[in-house]
Amino acid sequence: MDFIQELQKELVEINNLPAFSSGDTITVSYKIKEGNKERTQQYQGVVLQRKGSGTSETFTVRKMSGNVGVERIFPVNSPFIEGIVVNKKGYVRRARIFYFRERTGKSARIREKRAFVKA
Repeated sequence: MDFIQELQKELVEINNLPAFSSGDTITVSYKIKEGNKERTQQYQGVVLQRKGSGTSETFTVRKMSGNVGVERIFPVNSPFIEGIVVNKKGYVRRARIFYFRERTGKSARIREKRAFVKA
């Protein structure tokens, strides 16, 4: 088992991503190849979960497109992720907020963590 993990560490490039967790609103810059062209797409939404560990870690982001909820699963160590920007830190009490799928309107709000800076 250790041999497989050591081999994965050597072969997979690890992205330097900011710290984020479930409840945070993030923007993922993702490279998309269409034919011989390549472009960057921005995907902004709320993180529902982070799952796995090491090279197989993934995170799920949910956004609203019109009145339809769209979820996308991104591998953390994907070479197609150019960067992640944390827009808001959310305060949630669970690691996986699947209850967020059924929420609409005011109940779909997530409290924001405020960072206190000493002057």
